Amino acid sequence: MNQRQGGDAGDRGGTGAVGTAGGTGADGVTGAARADDATDPAGTAGEQVGTIGRKAGRGLRWSLLGNLGTKVTTFVMGLVLARLLVPEDFGLYAIALAATTFVMHVNDVGIIAATVQWRGRVEEMAPTATVMALAFSTGIYGIFWVVAPYFAELAGSAEATPVVRLLTAIILIDGVTAVRAGSLMRGFGHDRLTKANIAGSLVNAAVAVTLAANGAGAYSFACGQVAANTVTGALVLAWAGLPFRLGFDREVAARLLRFGAPLALGLGIEAVLMNADYVIVGAVLGPAALGFYLLAFNVSSWVPSVIGTALRYVTVPSFSRLAEQRPESLSLGVQRSVPLLVAFVLPVAVVTATLAPEIVAFLYGGKWAPAAGVLALLAVLLVVRMLTSLAFDILTSAGATRATVWMNLGWAVALVPALWAGTHWYGIRGAAIGHALAGLLVALPMAVLMLSRAGVRLAPVLPALVRPLLGAVLAAAVTVTLAGMTGGPPLVRLCVAGAGGLLAYVLLAVPAARLRELGARAVPARAR
Repeated sequence: MNQRQGGDAGDRGGTGAVGTAGGTGADGVTGAARADDATDPAGTAGEQVGTIGRKAGRGLRWSLLGNLGTKVTTFVMGLVLARLLVPEDFGLYAIALAATTFVMHVNDVGIIAATVQWRGRVEEMAPTATVMALAFSTGIYGIFWVVAPYFAELAGSAEATPVVRLLTAIILIDGVTAVRAGSLMRGFGHDRLTKANIAGSLVNAAVAVTLAANGAGAYSFACGQVAANTVTGALVLAWAGLPFRLGFDREVAARLLRFGAPLALGLGIEAVLMNADYVIVGAVLGPAALGFYLLAFNVSSWVPSVIGTALRYVTVPSFSRLAEQRPESLSLGVQRSVPLLVAFVLPVAVVTATLAPEIVAFLYGGKWAPAAGVLALLAVLLVVRMLTSLAFDILTSAGATRATVWMNLGWAVALVPALWAGTHWYGIRGAAIGHALAGLLVALPMAVLMLSRAGVRLAPVLPALVRPLLGAVLAAAVTVTLAGMTGGPPLVRLCVAGAGGLLAYVLLAVPAARLRELGARAVPARAR
């Protein structure tokens, strides 16, 4: 369940990933069998990519369904909470979320990813991995219980201390379920993953809204998330096909640490990257300004949360299986994946950037207007986050976990001073500018460098990116023009300008032959 936690009201991710282990997955094949059934040495690289791609496709459909269901629930919850609470409440929760995101990334020392990537039978490593996950989760929670007052003070709001202590308790649940979640993702068994996540999101919304309506303030966020993870974790244990056994094997532990420790360090740096802005904005500008910034960041995170989280559930097992084959299999899989991801993300980023005031006004009302300028700038980060997350997953799948450390470390070195300078210079908009520039000028080049050093050939990707990039430029021009020409309430401008921009993008970015093919499929045979 080592994903970013929360909901749209305060979330840089989704509810925790859940899963079962060792049982049948989405297509009735055991996780162990799935790890090996695409390893025919006689098969070509293309055939291997296709076989694993079909399994990943099934898993991705379930992941998308689950993420869409949880995001719809938490989106509605966010709209309600934005009207029940004040920006200061959002700011206090943002401080607790920053601490929780960090501990969620490092608490299991990469056990989930190690389970997915494990070369061998999961049953052999599960007892040792479970003990390690429990021990590290408990130890890290104890440490954060002690340092919570100092962390809250650093972020500019000492009153956030009890919220930090409450919300970070979810890592204890993660320690119990980590191996089972990893085993499920390994076997592409995302059907039960989806059901558990949706159940958790419903509990989250019910608890948070009830508490907010009764004056609980920032505690409504934290209590809702703890309740959600408790339900999610219970479903993991109830549905898991992997017996819950404890044991310790030094050789297995050493293998897990060799893989997981660098990954946990890389993820910890990633957590700093995604939450340093919370700490800096809170310390410099206070909880009210941080509340506006949080809301803008959440809106910019919708696509990375829904699509990115769903992809992460299948990219690691998919690329891990490809990395076991011939070297060209992994490169070919990446070359097919990157253009599709870029083509999907760019139009969303364009609409978000150009129609940010309309989005904020329509969804949250006039009191949240200062968040619009931040949202427009963070649209750049939306694209960067999707691409760097994919790069991180590819490197993890290839076993190059040390490369993920260097990638995120380089990003962090550039980001923290950029955020500090930007916040002092231009407030919450300056923080967004610093985040976007560090991602665009440092994170993406670092990702390309590390992938190249890992043996992934990226040059064939470039020609496939030309049409989407040109389509994005045209879509931005059309959207801005139509927004300026259209009167009426924000919803009208959103519909008219957004639809016009998306249409312009599709007409330029998608080849004419592909459009004709899609049109032919859309028209029933009898009609033709």
